[in-house]
Amino acid sequence: MGTPSSTWSRAPEPSEPPLAPGPRLADLLGRLAPARRSQVLTHRSWAPSRERSYERLEFLGDSVLQLVVTAELFRRHPDAPEGELTWMRQQVVGGEACAAAARAGGLPEAFVAAAPAAAREEARLVAVRQSVQAALVEALIGACWLDLGAEEAERTVLEAFGPALDSAERGGRDPKTALQEAAARRRLAVRYELAGSTGPAHARIFETRVLVGDRPLGIGSGPSKQASEQAAAAMALRELGGAAAGEPAPC
Repeated sequence: MGTPSSTWSRAPEPSEPPLAPGPRLADLLGRLAPARRSQVLTHRSWAPSRERSYERLEFLGDSVLQLVVTAELFRRHPDAPEGELTWMRQQVVGGEACAAAARAGGLPEAFVAAAPAAAREEARLVAVRQSVQAALVEALIGACWLDLGAEEAERTVLEAFGPALDSAERGGRDPKTALQEAAARRRLAVRYELAGSTGPAHARIFETRVLVGDRPLGIGSGPSKQASEQAAAAMALRELGGAAAGEPAPC
């Protein structure tokens, strides 16, 4: 079994050629120690004990992901201030981006295939959840760090999250933050109310209403409460008319 290298691998300079494409995420599973591979693909619902589920590896993988992405954004954007780097990082490592990387890498299918026969149907239901897909990719990154070393973990992150890194936008704020700032300038409070939810437990869609002051300004939906709040905030910003850019808008 490999061990993490003592020093973090150097990110390539802008003039160097990009890293060659690596294997699909699911293919990396075959390079892990059998016990580690099993842990990556084990949900706590059918784990013999909770510490033998993917949760501990997810914890480690989240930290590795944050570090690699932070270093890569720092390299790519030498003039970006801390606030912009933080905003771009959140775009790259957020739940939606992690889940997209897991799906592109074939991890949900590997997760279902590895589930015990008695838990196979449950595995199919939970494998479509964004939170589970994100956990799988972070657990694999953590396992890669432990079994294959830091350089391979870095390579894995840069490959899997390359599209998200390429599309990360500078200079923005997420809609909830932008709305909070716009409302604060008007000395108004922002309040979110869950309006309801639809769909089965494994594919729930939430709907949230946002009020600025006492005025309902937006309603949004999404696969999580947080996503529905962001969608509602985006609608409220449009109603405020340019508030995200600091332009005057009617109260």
